[in-house]
Amino acid sequence: MAEIKDPENTILIELKDGTVTIELLPDVAPQHCARMKELAREGAYDGVVFHRVIDGFMAQTGDVQHGRADGNLGRAGTGGSDKPDLPAEFSGVPHDRGTLGAARSQNPNSANSQFFINFSDNHFLNRQYTVYGRVIAGMEHVDAITRGEPPASPDAMISVKVAADA
Repeated sequence: MAEIKDPENTILIELKDGTVTIELLPDVAPQHCARMKELAREGAYDGVVFHRVIDGFMAQTGDVQHGRADGNLGRAGTGGSDKPDLPAEFSGVPHDRGTLGAARSQNPNSANSQFFINFSDNHFLNRQYTVYGRVIAGMEHVDAITRGEPPASPDAMISVKVAADA
């Protein structure tokens, strides 16, 4: 169990194998952190699948429009939320193993609800994708996510909560 220093800026993601604890970085990317907490509190991430999981690279999820495990996943990865896109909040925080990055299109200011967790140090992404959190416990559960683009039987986030509300 992780030591949670700031429950308001800690996310708990329940996966099939256990809980992943993510420490958000509001000093680095305040708008991305606020969006994740807003969507978590709405329950928007609950039941959303990991639609792009590349071994040695990252696991991507968060398409709250098309990525529900109970829906048609053919368009998973193409949507976001009903909220406006976020401006890039690039920083010097490196894309190390366990960091949380904002997924986006080619437009740097197109991040919305999708995010990825790095399986390894992916420094080629530095200053090109917003880093706004890091896994502080449960990385073994991230490592166990089913691989594929998309996976034949994708894993889903059972629930996503702000630790202050848990």
